[in-house]
Amino acid sequence: MTKIVTGLITALFFLGCSSQEVAQVPVEPKLVVNKSLADLELNNQLEVPTTIDADTKKVIFAFSKESGHNCNDFFATKSASYLKENKAQFVADVSGAPSIIRSMFILPGLKDFRHNILIIEDENIAAAYKTELNSEKIVVVYVDNKIITDIKYLNSVEELEKNLANG
Repeated sequence: MTKIVTGLITALFFLGCSSQEVAQVPVEPKLVVNKSLADLELNNQLEVPTTIDADTKKVIFAFSKESGHNCNDFFATKSASYLKENKAQFVADVSGAPSIIRSMFILPGLKDFRHNILIIEDENIAAAYKTELNSEKIVVVYVDNKIITDIKYLNSVEELEKNLANG
């Protein structure tokens, strides 16, 4: 019985960690000044399809595990309405994690947060927003009526807090 359970766990591990070679298809970048984020629709951590609100002025992107954890830890110290009060929305990219890790650990863990988190689970969607320049940074995209007016690349949550406080 132990050998069967060990074999199943090993198989699941390798299935979740297998790397499938995906053909590189040119992707049109989405985080570009004067482009619209109107078509960005992602599920939030409660699996509710969510779009960028018309009154949103900042969209915060975290593409790495570290920046995502830092942002979530920071937002967890604030009220549940902090993002809404600051006319901001938070997007976390979890597409790089193996699907079994995402489904068993990451997504259930995100449900514990009180703030709204839009989640990128698909690597093809992530590719349109993530670049070498921003993959390890906290990216704040300034929008007016869902049109990108400016983009800032931040190194810390302290910088994020200042950017949110300064409108």
